[in-house]
Amino acid sequence: MRRFRLSLLSVMAASMLAAPAAYADSTLRIAMTASDIPTTTGMPNNGFEGMRFLGFPIFEGLIAFDLTTTGPVKLVPGLAESWEQSPDDKKTWIFHLRKGVKFHDGVDFNADAVIWNLERIFNKDSPQFEANASGIMRSRIPIVASYKKIDDYTVAISTTIVASFFQWMMPYMIFSSPATFEKNGKDWGKVAAIGGAGTGPFKITKVVQRQSVTLAKNADYWDPKRMAKVDQVVLMPIPEANTRLAALRSGQVDWVEVPPPDGIPSLKQAGFVITTGSYPHVWPWFYNIGAKDSPLKDVRVRQGLNYCVDRNAIVGLLNGTAEPSVGWLKPNDVAFGKPENRYSFDPAKGKKLLAEAGFDDKHPLSFKVMISTSGSGQMLPLPMNEALQENLKQACNVDVKIDAVEWQVLLNASRAAPDAPMLNGAMGLNVSSPSSDAGAMYRYFAAANFSPNGSNFEQWKDDKFEDAMAKLSEATDEATYNKYYALAHERLVDNPPWLYIVHDLNPRAMSKKVKGFVSPQSWFVDLSLVSVE
Repeated sequence: MRRFRLSLLSVMAASMLAAPAAYADSTLRIAMTASDIPTTTGMPNNGFEGMRFLGFPIFEGLIAFDLTTTGPVKLVPGLAESWEQSPDDKKTWIFHLRKGVKFHDGVDFNADAVIWNLERIFNKDSPQFEANASGIMRSRIPIVASYKKIDDYTVAISTTIVASFFQWMMPYMIFSSPATFEKNGKDWGKVAAIGGAGTGPFKITKVVQRQSVTLAKNADYWDPKRMAKVDQVVLMPIPEANTRLAALRSGQVDWVEVPPPDGIPSLKQAGFVITTGSYPHVWPWFYNIGAKDSPLKDVRVRQGLNYCVDRNAIVGLLNGTAEPSVGWLKPNDVAFGKPENRYSFDPAKGKKLLAEAGFDDKHPLSFKVMISTSGSGQMLPLPMNEALQENLKQACNVDVKIDAVEWQVLLNASRAAPDAPMLNGAMGLNVSSPSSDAGAMYRYFAAANFSPNGSNFEQWKDDKFEDAMAKLSEATDEATYNKYYALAHERLVDNPPWLYIVHDLNPRAMSKKVKGFVSPQSWFVDLSLVSVE
């Protein structure tokens, strides 16, 4: 059934390319890697690609990422003009909201709207509770304890722990208009059919299920410095890389995510613009440590596999659009630290560690890895995983079985318990992930976030890591923050919860008509900067 659905989507994508749509105004057409359009209510699924295109351009948070430069991403005021930790309670953050902001449906943004949205996510008994959105946001912001309105333009949000990094989680908390929900019979399904109303520089004007979403410039946007430069953006899910390439070459789209690496040289020769850039990304296998009979409980197995991977071969397969990953962070990151293990392609060392754990040529290690066929940050998952499968067999006699599913199915599996039936016995998950700040580190690796209630799918626990995170959470200066961030990262390398493979270099291909694009060090982009000539 999954293969049939993917084939059907490919046919639909191809039919969309048969005849160019006519647009009177300036229109930017983007081919996403998603196999379906991300949800449109104000907390999109399909991972960070969903947030990239149907999240931040339409719906905004109290705090925002500055995506206007190619330097390291910083936090800037969003729908809150300022924020601070309460002087009386470090677990409480006070947000001072921006006045004069309206949702796309004309309703005022204020403290009542903030509390309504928090109830939508964190109170399952509220009339506006949205289960799918709640699951996504709770996994990204797992430490919200309570919240309250102080006045019409001030709110307080309290966390379960003291967390210096809470502000780095807050951009993911985006806001949808309560009025649109009310006008659609208090039915999120009906809201999804037309698109929710946010406060961003673009608004949703048309949703064609499985085919496209059209965004229009928000002429009443509150920040004149970020007024959209195009009249429309059309977003199309085209999961197959060569189909995306054909769409770009034929002029059906102006921009494609993740062009096939072997097509990049000819695209350059034809005058298309190829953008790449380092950003906080890692393409790993999540180790299923928590499963009852998992062979990955033994740290020697997890370390050994990291020595068996030929990362440079994967980079070569990708035509140089990636770089080797030997940790969650990159070696040049200030917080990489000084781990005891510096992983390289060393099959002898890998086989020695595996043998110490009881796996040798007579008793080879064998396990299943669940992967996606496409998706946000997934790069080219099928050929990459097939290459890894062959690499591990040849280098260290490890037998890997691949279970390919749709991207959203894989995401759902990553939030499941280790022995859940939906995993189908998988001992590894190939889920691309952010590696940017201590907030993301806490979300993915803290013992408090064991699946299925959090994002620590692996159910990995390391006491030294927990101690470093506790001290980092209390940090009030950059030096202390970086010190304990590095100590925590050393544990992610020496006691690895993941098989580290590559960091993506975020390739995109665009028509030379596309101007103003900035490739930030982020999973996200600022569409308001882009024009089409």
